[in-house]
Amino acid sequence: MHETYDAPLAPLTTFRLGGPATRLVTATTDDEVIETVRSADDSGTPLLIIGGGSNLVIGDEGFDGTALRIATRGFALDGTALELAAGETWTEAVSRTVEAGLAGIECLAGIPGSAGATPIQNVGAYGQEVSSTITEVIAYDRAGRETVTLTGAECGFAYRDSRFKADPSRYVVLRVRYRLEDADGLSAPVKYAEVARALGVSPGERVPVATASETVLKLRAGKGMVLDPEDHDTWSAGSFFTNPILPDADFAAFLGRVRDRLGPDVQPPAFPDGEGRTKTSAAWLIDKAGFTKGYGTGPARISTKHTLALTNRGTARTEDLLALAREVRDGVQTAFGVTLVNEPVMVGARL
Repeated sequence: MHETYDAPLAPLTTFRLGGPATRLVTATTDDEVIETVRSADDSGTPLLIIGGGSNLVIGDEGFDGTALRIATRGFALDGTALELAAGETWTEAVSRTVEAGLAGIECLAGIPGSAGATPIQNVGAYGQEVSSTITEVIAYDRAGRETVTLTGAECGFAYRDSRFKADPSRYVVLRVRYRLEDADGLSAPVKYAEVARALGVSPGERVPVATASETVLKLRAGKGMVLDPEDHDTWSAGSFFTNPILPDADFAAFLGRVRDRLGPDVQPPAFPDGEGRTKTSAAWLIDKAGFTKGYGTGPARISTKHTLALTNRGTARTEDLLALAREVRDGVQTAFGVTLVNEPVMVGARL
């Protein structure tokens, strides 16, 4: 366990933004994680958990408390059963399962961050979500002061949501267990139309798992969604806003606004999301509201590769990013009557 004081937090985030923490603890074992959490709870010290920092917006004033960076390691693969320590790098873990010929998370290749964050956010992309593979989450329960094991069903997974996100101060994820699929080296059925087109197959078909993963990595890289320290389009949290899910009545009102603004024949992206609900595209909304790729003149701008990514061009402060996010959110609300919700976690910052 390593401790530093008045510790910069910006280098621990993919935005490279935010002020310092009063104290930063780097824990490399589950016991060190639990010891740090208990100590903070016993003393009433505010606690910030940091994994890969890929879904975190920290305010310019920093964090007045203890920041705990989880740097635990552990990768165990037994047949199709996978267990990852919370601090394992997600991209590396996905690569190793692909090398083993296992399916289930191959389309989540290239997503930055740590394994411990995957159940919190119910990480998903290109037709896959971790909730379909997670069997158990081992976590420290701060309320009960004990380590608990929650089944996948007990995690309360929903679109970019979970029990852990709904009650962020209660659980600290220590380990995650997944059940993958051995399909003789083939991927899970391809669900996402863009991936299917890139592969030259129809949705529902399977391809070699490595081919699926490589294709997704190329698609992500083309959108600036694979980390590259030399490319400011990747100085982001990936998708800044979640795709709106609208009840039928709200979707009908939204459709009317779209056609009033863009023309009677315009059909926005629409995907059924359970009974009486439709999901639409945040990226489409942002673009059609006038916030195109590269939008902005300051140190925080929309990515030149993807309208859903807000980026630090190298000299931004957190407040620059938030000002841009507010402008985009409010512009979409004015144009289409839909309020976008931020996906990254805000610490000492708010829209």
